[in-house]
Amino acid sequence: MNNNQGKLIVFSAPSGSGKTTIVRHLLAQEDLNLEFSISATSREPRGEEKDGKDYYFMDLKEFKQHIKNDDFLEWEEVYRDNFYGTLKSEVERIWDMDKHVVFDIDVVGGLDIKHIYPERTLAVFVKPPSIEELKIRLKKRKTESDDRIAMRVAKASIEMATAPQFDHIIVNENLDDALEEAHRLVKEFIAE
Repeated sequence: MNNNQGKLIVFSAPSGSGKTTIVRHLLAQEDLNLEFSISATSREPRGEEKDGKDYYFMDLKEFKQHIKNDDFLEWEEVYRDNFYGTLKSEVERIWDMDKHVVFDIDVVGGLDIKHIYPERTLAVFVKPPSIEELKIRLKKRKTESDDRIAMRVAKASIEMATAPQFDHIIVNENLDDALEEAHRLVKEFIAE
């Protein structure tokens, strides 16, 4: 495989839907030949996060310079002065390894990638069974305040409205079924 054959596999979902769990599972499947796309961000590292492994951390000035230089495949200001994006060099790095790129990314970034590479991108939306179930999952994490959970749930309603714009929707009611469906979709897509 070379850069002309590498595919892009996008997983987008509201927070708490299980997309990260699905992406981690797929990365462990050697038959898929996937490599994770590390996003760039202007926010500070949290906890044990490592630069070049979890994110490419950069200050606001550096991030904005990359925007000006057109270095991003996609980028977004998620909160004020809090930017996230995918460097074009990251996709090239993975394609140079003869692998397919897999993204765990927000809906806006996911759809941007699909628009740039419509034939080479599989865009999958992971949907919770309901907003109520999403709220339960977020509370079980015990990582955020009730206010942050309420904010994520409100954002989830808006994000779920974009689901029909994706190639496939996986309803993550039963994790094993969702993992199986995700594996099948990716396997079929990379075989095309």
